[in-house]
This record gives sequence, structure tokens and C-alpha cells, in this order.
Amino acid sequence: MPLDVYDSIREQRFAALQAEFMPLLPLTAGTPLTLELGCGHGHYLNAYAAAHPAEFCVGLDLIADRIARAGRKAARARLTNLAFVQAEAALFLQALAAPHPTHPEASPRLRRIFLLFSDPWPKRRHWKHRVMQSTLLDTLATLTDPGATLHFRTDHPDYFIYAQEVVAAHTGWRVAEPEEAPWPFEHVSVFEERALAGTPQSFTALRLETIPSAKIS
Repeated sequence: MPLDVYDSIREQRFAALQAEFMPLLPLTAGTPLTLELGCGHGHYLNAYAAAHPAEFCVGLDLIADRIARAGRKAARARLTNLAFVQAEAALFLQALAAPHPTHPEASPRLRRIFLLFSDPWPKRRHWKHRVMQSTLLDTLATLTDPGATLHFRTDHPDYFIYAQEVVAAHTGWRVAEPEEAPWPFEHVSVFEERALAGTPQSFTALRLETIPSAKIS
């Protein structure tokens, strides 16, 4: 695809996110915002949102059918604190960081992020496609305040080690001890059911006071 065509499509998608989704975000100061990157069919986030009505939850996935199914679950449960969005993570986070289209003074802040059973891309030459990267942590650091949490779970042992190393090497996040930041909510999703033949491993990363200077691109 020619670069100018790609840029045009990306700009259109960014504008659509700004126009259609961003106005749905709660503007009340202090409203916790929870994000799941790669929400699948929404099993986990629907259950989480039902159990945490004071938080506004957003599920993000690239596959339209998954978003549609997740949205239907939320509608049946009449959850008003939950929205599902079909979008690339980097583009969504860029839109979240941009001035609000109707309330430019608003600044949505992520309080909690879930990254559950994302593709481990096991071959080393494909590691660049893994969701957990230092660039993701850079971006999330600009959208969170100290004390925010990033919850990671995988059934792939090498990816688990890799993810911990990515966090440990970052100046804006650190891996918390289990007793310091217990796993916040348990609900077996479709992806976790498939993973139970293995041994899922989890950790929580805490946002620190010091963050690197980074731009969202």
C-alpha cells in the first residue's frame, strides 16, 4: 500500500475515533478509566465492568466480529460503564492523548490496563510484533499517573520472561511483588480456557513517578 494512502486511511480512522468514541468517555474528574488491550469476545471485561460499576471500561480489539460479540454481551447486561472499540492500539492511544473534541480541557487518564493472553509471537524474528514493548510502556506512561497498574498474563513462558524484562528495563514502570499488587479480578475468558492446558503466569507493573520523555506517534 502506498504510504500516502496508508496515511490517509490512518487519518480517517483517527478522526472517526475522535468523533464517535471519545465523546463517550466520562469527563468527571477522578473517574477511573480501565483499558483492556486485545479484549477478544469481551468475556473478561464484561464481567469486570459488572463488578466495578464505578469504573469506565474500554475494550480494544482489531477484529470486528469480536467487538460486535463483546458489545452484544454488554448490551444484554445493560452495562453503561463499558464500551468496545475496533482499533489499532497505537492509534487508539494517540486519540486518547489528543485534545477531547468537545471538551479540550479534559484529560482522560488510565488507571488500570489489562494485557491478557496476547499473541506471544514465539519466533525471535517476530518479537517486534509482540504487544508488550518499551514503546507501549512509553505511551502508557504519558496516559497514566503514578500508581496506575498494568496487568499482564500469558501461558507462554518465554513471553512471560520477555515481558518482565521489558518492564524491568523501563524507567517509568516496575514489576510489583504479588502481595504488593494482588491480581485485581479473576474471570476465565475463552482465551484463558484455551490456555489452561498450559500454566498461565501473571504479573502487575506499577507506574512510577519518573517517566521518560516520549511522544505518541
